[in-house]
Amino acid sequence: MTGFDRRALLLSGGALALGTLGLLAARPDERGGMHDTYFAGLSAALTRAGLMRPVLVIDRARLSANIAAIRASVDAARLPLRVVAKSLPSPDLLGAVMDGMGSQRLMVFSAEMLIQLAPLHPGADMLMGKPLPVSEFIRLAARAGGEFASRVQWLIDTPQRLAQYLEAAKALGITPRLNFEIDVGLHRGGFNDPAALTAAARRAREAGAAVSGLMGYDPHVPKMPGPDKAHAAAQAAYREALSALAEAGFADRAALTLNSAGSPTFRRHCAGTVANEVSVGSAFVKPGDFNYPDLTDLKPAAFIATPVIKASADQQLPGVEALSGAMHWWDRNTQRGFFIHGGHWLAKPASPPGLEYSKLFGRSSNQELLTGSRNIDLKPDDHVFLRPDQSEALFLQFGDIAVYDGGEIAGAWPTLPVSA
Repeated sequence: MTGFDRRALLLSGGALALGTLGLLAARPDERGGMHDTYFAGLSAALTRAGLMRPVLVIDRARLSANIAAIRASVDAARLPLRVVAKSLPSPDLLGAVMDGMGSQRLMVFSAEMLIQLAPLHPGADMLMGKPLPVSEFIRLAARAGGEFASRVQWLIDTPQRLAQYLEAAKALGITPRLNFEIDVGLHRGGFNDPAALTAAARRAREAGAAVSGLMGYDPHVPKMPGPDKAHAAAQAAYREALSALAEAGFADRAALTLNSAGSPTFRRHCAGTVANEVSVGSAFVKPGDFNYPDLTDLKPAAFIATPVIKASADQQLPGVEALSGAMHWWDRNTQRGFFIHGGHWLAKPASPPGLEYSKLFGRSSNQELLTGSRNIDLKPDDHVFLRPDQSEALFLQFGDIAVYDGGEIAGAWPTLPVSA
C-alpha cells in the first residue's frame, strides 16, 4: 500500500469516526422518571376518590398562595384588581378568587357569561373585555333586563360600533355605560387616533350615554425584544388617550375606569402605571403559557389528570414494525407507549417527566399516545398529569373541577355552562 493510500484510508476512517460522533451527539438524550412526591400524592388521592377518568384538578393550597402573592403586589401598589371571569369559569373558583382579592370587579367576555354571572354577583361592577356585536347587547338586555344592561360597562372599539350601541340603547330606553377600547401597542383593534376618540366621547355624551373610561390591553409587552421600552410606549399611548378623553370633558380620573394589564403585565403596572386598575385571571392558576419572569413566585395550580388505558413495553410502529427497533435505538424516549383516557387537550405532559406526544401517531382525542423511555414504568389505571397551556379554552371541557386540598380530593366545583 502506498503512502497516499494509507493517508486516504486514515482520512476516510477519521471522517467516519467524526461522522459517527456527530450522529451520536445529535441523538436525543434519554429522559424520564416516575411521579415525584407531589404528583404521587395527587394520584393516590384521585384513586381514593374513584376519579379514574379525565378530570381537571385545582390545588386549593397553591391557588390560595397565588391569590395571596397577587394581592400583596396590587395592595402595595394601591391598585384595585378586576378578576377576569373567562379564565376562571367556575362559580366557586371565581368566588374564591374574588373573596381572596376583596374585589367585586369582573371582566366578562360574552353576553352568555354575563347572563350566567348576573344572579351570582348582582352587585359586581362588570366590564366587557371585548366589544360584542350590538345584537348581543340587545339580547342581554332582553334576558337580564334593561337595568342590568345599563350597569355593565360595554366596550366600544370603533365609531361604527358606538353608533350601533347608541341607536340600540335609544330604542331600548336605557342609558348605556360605554368604555372605550384603546390600542396601546397590541394592534388588535381599538381607538389609536386621539382625535377620533375625542369625537367618539363627545358623541356619546351628546346622545346621553355614560362614558365610563378606557381599556388598554398590553400582553405583547413581555414578548418584545425590549419589554421596558414597550411598556413605556404603551403607557405613552394610554396618556394620549386620557388627554383625548379629557378634551371631550371627561377629565376626572376618579370617576373613570382606567383598565389595563393582564396576567403577563400586572406587576409592571404595580411598579408604575397610568391606569387606575389592573385585570388578572389566568395567573391565579398559572397555566403553561404564563411562565413569565414576573410570575416566577406563582405555582401551577391546575392540572388535567387522566388514567393510562394501555401500556406497551415496546411501542411498535404500525405497518412498518421492522423499523421500530431502529426508532427506539435512535430515540430511547419512544421505547414505551401509553394510551391515555381522552386527549388532544390544549395542554402538555407534566408528570411523569419525560412523556411526550407521539410524533408518528399524531394527536387523538380518544386514546392519545404518549411515549417515553424505559425509565417510565406506568401501568393501566396509573395517572398521567398534563398542565394546561391556558385556562379559559380548557376548563369547561371536563365537567366538575376536582378540588385537591389537605392531601385529599376535598370537593367538586361545578363549572359555568359552556359558552364561547
